[in-house]
Amino acid sequence: QVQLVESGGGLVQSGGSLRLSCAASGFTFTMNPMSWYRQAPGKEREFIARLSGLGGNTNYADSMKGRFTISRDNAKNTVYLQMNSLKPEDTAVYFCYVSILRRAYWGQGTQVIVSS
Repeated sequence: QVQLVESGGGLVQSGGSLRLSCAASGFTFTMNPMSWYRQAPGKEREFIARLSGLGGNTNYADSMKGRFTISRDNAKNTVYLQMNSLKPEDTAVYFCYVSILRRAYWGQGTQVIVSS
């Protein structure tokens, strides 16, 4: 079955960096675009970035451009989210997402807390 397992979250000071990972299994990784979302306390889940299966096309939410970078290692079936210049408002649970045959799959999320 499809599994997405995020890791790499934690507590970081404002201005710091983190790299999140999402290990995928149960489907043909290279055939599917992968995305990252986040959900802050009391807010709706919001889109961060999307990367095509072979890595040639990326899309970012306008507010995330410049500080966040999505990448993937197809040999490891893993997608990453590099986050730089983190701000307290980046505090959220970060989720990995894939859609396969119109069905949505989410990981369990990884918590990121940015202290001021």
